[in-house]
Amino acid sequence: MMRADGQDLDGTGGPAQFQNFIAQTSLLQQRYQAFLDSTTPHTAYRWSTTAALLLLFMLRIVISQGWYIVCYALFIYLLNLFLAFLQPKFDPSLEQDLAEQDVEEGEPGLPTSSSTKAFGAGAGAGGGLMSGVFGGVNGLNGQGPEDEFRPFIRRLPEFKFWLSATQAIVISLFCTTTSAFDIPVFWPILVMYFFILFAITMKRQIKHMIQHKYVPFDLGRKAVYGRK
Repeated sequence: MMRADGQDLDGTGGPAQFQNFIAQTSLLQQRYQAFLDSTTPHTAYRWSTTAALLLLFMLRIVISQGWYIVCYALFIYLLNLFLAFLQPKFDPSLEQDLAEQDVEEGEPGLPTSSSTKAFGAGAGAGGGLMSGVFGGVNGLNGQGPEDEFRPFIRRLPEFKFWLSATQAIVISLFCTTTSAFDIPVFWPILVMYFFILFAITMKRQIKHMIQHKYVPFDLGRKAVYGRK
């Protein structure tokens, strides 16, 4: 089928070449997603590959003595991913703020089970509407009032953590192929600043873990509770 200007059209009225490009792109996306799905159960192999790519990137930086700003940006991004991996999906600090706000506004039944201990039995002995959302009184992966195991739900799942980290490392390797990203900097300052930032953020995260009594790793029921 020909248009007045001589361009081919398919049955849907769009350019044939454009429709073919869309179809090929969709096919590639499906194959890529199928490949990702096939790697999901192979955690050790996935992270071994990522570690090898990171080692290759570091060798590239050390041997070439350049692209320090790319290396710094990559590790800052990996640090942010790691913190999101350690954090719970539902922040217990938000639970406490909601409970206090409900008590101040005098709304009966809304305080959570954890706020019952803080504000006394008058705040609702059975817990409010939000009870159980954040894991009960004994932490996110502790035991609830009915001795129920509550698993730790991460803000960033392990697979997304791995995928984002791998993609960032590959992009960083690509950036080292051009001198446009080789910005001259004094690298000891970047290293010092990164370690200071790492220490501050990890100290804050560990304090948050101790305060709300949760463990962001699958240590099992015995390891979490200290009993069978």
